[in-house]
Amino acid sequence: VGCDRSKNLVDICGEKNLQAFVCDALSVPVRSGSCDACISIAVIHHFSTAERRLATLRELARLLRPGGTALIYVWAMEQEYKNQKSKYLKEKNGSKDKAEEINAGMAQRPLSDQLPDSSSQDSACPDQLFNDLKDEGCDAKPVADSRLPVHTNRTSFNSQDLLVPWHLKGGTKKKGESVDTVLFPAGSKESQELSPVFHRYYHVFCEGELEAACRSLDCVRVQKSYYDQGNWCVVLEKL
Repeated sequence: VGCDRSKNLVDICGEKNLQAFVCDALSVPVRSGSCDACISIAVIHHFSTAERRLATLRELARLLRPGGTALIYVWAMEQEYKNQKSKYLKEKNGSKDKAEEINAGMAQRPLSDQLPDSSSQDSACPDQLFNDLKDEGCDAKPVADSRLPVHTNRTSFNSQDLLVPWHLKGGTKKKGESVDTVLFPAGSKESQELSPVFHRYYHVFCEGELEAACRSLDCVRVQKSYYDQGNWCVVLEKL
């Protein structure tokens, strides 16, 4: 069973006879302890605070039965790791990215215009978590500035909290078609026709950050933590 925030993506699943429903990762309408396994790919890095990211991990753990496992992938700050560039950096095409550099460049967008309300009734994140991250050699900290940099596609990240430009395919959409069904990452083949740009929030994780957040939960244990093509990945087991 799959779930997504986008109704249009869920509708596509329905058309393919797949089971999926719309939901919020902070409050999944599934009974506690009912899942043998959960997969969270490229989701948690869209939450705007450490408290919300931790609450999402806690909600994921809630769904698992004792002994159940979860696989989590988030975008890594380190797109070059152990002297190897990620696929994301390797796919950079200089000429194709010129338009993106013009659109993204050093542009700034007000954080208040881009992010959801960061309040959460069950998002108690201990200060110790940030201390643990510093011990791991990570400079992760809450965003102090009210403006975020816009990332230049296919380049290394200069900030953990940023906006990634996405193009509306073809610049137009069909009647009844929402933005969710026609967005492509800036620089992709589909986005080469210049069109309206949408900015999506990301928090890219530095080494040890995701693992430290997972270890702060007393209901799971980390089975495995690894780096995979520009992503930090963790496999959890429910205790």
